[in-house]
Amino acid sequence: MANAFDLLLDTALWVAMLRIATPFLLGTMGELLCERVGVVNLAIEGIMTLGAFVGWLVVMHGAPLWAGVAAAALTGLAVGAVHGVLTVLLGLAQHVVGIGLTLFGVAFSSFVFRMVAPASGSTKVSAFTPASLPLISDIPLIGPVLAQQSAVFYLALLLLAMVSYFLYRTPLGLAARMVGESPEAAAAQGISVAGVRMLGVMAGSALMGVAGSFLSLVAFDTFVINLVGGRGWMCIALVVFASWKPRRVLLGALFFAFVDAAQLRLQQVVPGLPYQLFLMLPYVLSIVVLIGLSRRARAPQALMVPYRKGQR
Repeated sequence: MANAFDLLLDTALWVAMLRIATPFLLGTMGELLCERVGVVNLAIEGIMTLGAFVGWLVVMHGAPLWAGVAAAALTGLAVGAVHGVLTVLLGLAQHVVGIGLTLFGVAFSSFVFRMVAPASGSTKVSAFTPASLPLISDIPLIGPVLAQQSAVFYLALLLLAMVSYFLYRTPLGLAARMVGESPEAAAAQGISVAGVRMLGVMAGSALMGVAGSFLSLVAFDTFVINLVGGRGWMCIALVVFASWKPRRVLLGALFFAFVDAAQLRLQQVVPGLPYQLFLMLPYVLSIVVLIGLSRRARAPQALMVPYRKGQR
């Protein structure tokens, strides 16, 4: 028990927690933007995989790291545009389109990766290093933890604040929430439902692409097949955890990341148990929490409901 308690005092645990939370934070914000305008984007796993692959590929060929992040965002934007055309403009089933794009993204990334991977087998790139921000390391308690985070982590925090401000403090954010709740009422106010939904899906998908690039350019400094490993699906669950509110996204991402970081260390503290039990721990606890929260969570009323002008 003492060893387990000592884990809480280990700076490495909290550093790992913030690192693990970053892609969840970015991906969940992207999914939240999509769902706030009424579109469930099940393509997130494929978009994150494509973002990780494209970001790695661009940097692998000599481009700066931020160019890789930008390329990943543009890739997500492009896939989001395809998703939007099929679901928003053509009114196709959102879950079918999303799963189809996920299958395409994962398969296409794996196929091209096998073609362009160096013959030597080395796929490492120069990853982001901890950002040296002034006075960060001098903050009591959390300073040493924050000082070891990359610039992409701080970008994620900035984007979280921007998304929250956008949704609740801007006219376009009000339009986005109205479209997700009652597209008929939004159309009656002269708002282009299709336009707002397209923008929401494309912006959200761009964030998903950035989330994928974090994995290949920060966390693992390489790309491998199945690198995302289900993180996209977890982001969809975290949207429910956050009750579709941006300010709760950070809490959900940190909760899952803390349990994930802790289970890796508990395997050493509690020997004799199968390691699979510890690997299950973050997902089991997340399911338990989601069961309790889902009863009170209120999804946007027009979620997954296609809108066709003139129809009721």
